[in-house]
Amino acid sequence: MKPVATLTVRSPVKRIHARRALAQRGSTAVEFALLFPLFFTILYSIITFSLIFVAQQNLTLAAEEGARAALNWQSNTSLQTALVNRGNAACAAATLMAATLVKSAQCTPTSAACGPGNAMQCVKVSLTYNYKASPLVPTLPLMSFALPSALSSSATVQLNPENIQ
Repeated sequence: MKPVATLTVRSPVKRIHARRALAQRGSTAVEFALLFPLFFTILYSIITFSLIFVAQQNLTLAAEEGARAALNWQSNTSLQTALVNRGNAACAAATLMAATLVKSAQCTPTSAACGPGNAMQCVKVSLTYNYKASPLVPTLPLMSFALPSALSSSATVQLNPENIQ
């Protein structure tokens, strides 16, 4: 005996759900296509500003290490040449320290009288990085308005004139 074919009748509610499922096919892909650029921009901005923050911290650390290097004795013939030599040594140390992340940082050493009654000498190490000319990551269009044009940091060390020469 042959089995009798049964006819399945769907209820109207099931048919409506089936039609809705067919009508909404692909809507997830469209929603993803609309929202992906926004989410990507937010993620890329977080990464960019995190790297800028790390670069700023790197410059600060390098300036501090450069100022510490100015404490080391350098050969000299006078107080002024001693300050110049210590400033150059400070910039060499600061540039070497900053080179791990920020390769083109510019260092400027300055020295001046400071302290109570200007009895002491101060060596200031200033590091500047032109972020606009060489960003760490490529910038997205319209994002350059929110990015800094330069990063800078400085550190100062106070020297006793009796111990400089």
